[in-house]
Amino acid sequence: MFWVRIDNRLVHGQVIETWIPFTGTRNLLVVDDELARDPVRQEIMSLAVPQSIEIHFSPVNEAAELTEKEFANRMSSLFVLFSKCADARQAFEKGLQFRSLNIGNLHYGPGKVQVCSHIALSRDDRTCLNYFSKKGVGLDFRCVPHKQIQVEAW
Repeated sequence: MFWVRIDNRLVHGQVIETWIPFTGTRNLLVVDDELARDPVRQEIMSLAVPQSIEIHFSPVNEAAELTEKEFANRMSSLFVLFSKCADARQAFEKGLQFRSLNIGNLHYGPGKVQVCSHIALSRDDRTCLNYFSKKGVGLDFRCVPHKQIQVEAW
């Protein structure tokens, strides 16, 4: 099975230095509508990724179809990144099925409650995570893979 992570920073040092080696990722799929329309940002983000890793960008509504077409025979080496829980839910509802969701980083902002040092949840985030929980998707609240799951109740 492949890894799915929500991290509002998308591609950054923790993903490159810890998650990619930990998961054995060979293919990185960044799912974000704005980024999918911005080739300049894609190029900048691609510069941070090691050459041995293929990076792909997709709009949210096309993530399930792209995954099925492009990665069907190499799902175990796929790592999917979303910046928002709502985007992960939209892709899930469109057919991108996964059993576990890593919540890596959601910045604090107005109306959000800090549930650990790296995750602040809005009411919409809680509703979204409840949706996944009811669908049987395991929720993994970790910034980096070698840490314990850091949130008991959210």
